[in-house]
Amino acid sequence: MSEEGYVEERSISGALLAAIAVSLLAALGGLVWCYSLQKDLGVAQKNLAAETEKNAELSQKLDATNARLRATSETLGQSVGMTQKQIELKTQSIIAQQKIADARLAEAQAATQKQLGAVSSEVSTVKTDVGGVKTDVAATKTDLEATKTQLTRVMGDAGVMSGLIAKNHDELEILKHKGDRNYYEFSLQKGAQPTLLSTIKLQLKKADQKHSRYTLNVSADDKTIEKKDKGLDEPVQFYTGKDPVLYELVVNSIEKNKVSGYLSTPKNKPVAQ
Repeated sequence: MSEEGYVEERSISGALLAAIAVSLLAALGGLVWCYSLQKDLGVAQKNLAAETEKNAELSQKLDATNARLRATSETLGQSVGMTQKQIELKTQSIIAQQKIADARLAEAQAATQKQLGAVSSEVSTVKTDVGGVKTDVAATKTDLEATKTQLTRVMGDAGVMSGLIAKNHDELEILKHKGDRNYYEFSLQKGAQPTLLSTIKLQLKKADQKHSRYTLNVSADDKTIEKKDKGLDEPVQFYTGKDPVLYELVVNSIEKNKVSGYLSTPKNKPVAQ
C-alpha cells in the first residue's frame, strides 16, 4: 500500500470514530434527558394527585354548605310566612282601633260644638255685663277725679311742705295708686309695744279725743324722738336713714287711747316686712 492510500484510510477511520463518538454522546444526552423528563413527570403526577385530593375535599365542603343553605332557606321561608301573618293581624287591629278613635273624635267634636254654642251665649251675656261695668267705672273715675281735687298740701311740723294729705282711707287709696311714695296704714293703742313700719317704730303715749290731739314716740336710727301734742291730719315729719330722707306720718282718726293713720316714705326706701 502506498503512503497516500494509507493516509486516506487513516482519515476515513478517524472520521468514523468521530461520528461514533458523536452518536454515543447524543445517545447519552438522550438518556439523561429521558431520565430528567421521567423525574419531572413523577413530580407532576404527585402534584396532580394532591390537587385531586384537595378538590375532592372542597367538593365535600361545598355539598355540606349547600345543604345548610337549603335548610336555612326553608326555615327563613317559614319565618317569613309567620311574619306576614302577624303583619296582617296587626294591620287589622290598627284599622279597628282607628275606627274607634274616629268615632270618639266625632263624638268629641259634636260635644265641643255644643259647648261652643253655650259659651257663645254666655259671652253675649258677659258683653252686656261689661257694658254695665264700663258705665260704673266711668262713674267711679268721675268720683276719683272729684276726690283728687280735695287732696291738699300743708306745711309739716318740720317746716317742710308736705305731700298730698289723705284724710280718710279712700283718699289714701288714691295716693297709693298714684305711686309717688310708699304708704303704710297703722293703728296704735296706748300701752302697747312699739309697732314696726318700714324701718321705724311707733308707740302711742297719749290720745286726747276731745281736743283731737295726741303724743307718740318715733324710734329710728337707734334713737327715739317724741312727737308731742300733734293734731288731727297734721303732717308729722322727720328724717331718717344713712342718707337722711323725709318720712311723714298723718293721724286722721283719734279715739279713746287709740289713733289710726298712715306713714309715707320715699319709693326707694325699704318696705315693711
